[in-house]
Amino acid sequence: MARIGILALQGAFLEHEQAFRSVGAETVEVRLPEQLEDLNGLVIPGGESTTMSLLMDSFGFREPIRRQVERGMPVWGTCAGMIMLSRDVRDERVKSLELMDIQVDRNAFGRQVDSFETDLSVPVLGEKPFRAVFIRAPIVVRAGQGVEVLARIPDGRIAAARQGKLLATAFHPELTDDSRFHRLFLQMANGIGDGR
Repeated sequence: MARIGILALQGAFLEHEQAFRSVGAETVEVRLPEQLEDLNGLVIPGGESTTMSLLMDSFGFREPIRRQVERGMPVWGTCAGMIMLSRDVRDERVKSLELMDIQVDRNAFGRQVDSFETDLSVPVLGEKPFRAVFIRAPIVVRAGQGVEVLARIPDGRIAAARQGKLLATAFHPELTDDSRFHRLFLQMANGIGDGR
């Protein structure tokens, strides 16, 4: 059984725990850097990216996460987690991990009241559209050559992407009953092909 760590400093980590347990994964709430050892994968959940950035520094997570990624550990960032994975954030208040070759615009859609849901085509998950929940969401405004685009919103901007063992979604799959993204990451964590 895969052990999936969920960074539990701040944000929507409990919903990810429930989603992973529903697909047969063991979960660990990660609150200290030493808990990154012996994981098959790590999720950086949604939350408030400026706060998350500060907490990562306060608890000394930055370099340990980078080391684990260099060793091959898959990491999935949702919403604020996507911001933290990005190489470039259009907001100087956020210091990202600079792991994934994407540029991100945080709060790309405005305030909480501008949150929305939409159906996305995500071919890697199959033909059925994925109902995506966007809450004060970021968006990818540029992706490097090594980045695989998994989904776009109707205006063409990138909402989900993958680069090697890094997965990023601007939306919150953990807030839906659709477990396909959690299954995809679980397959990445188990080293099964490209996660299909």
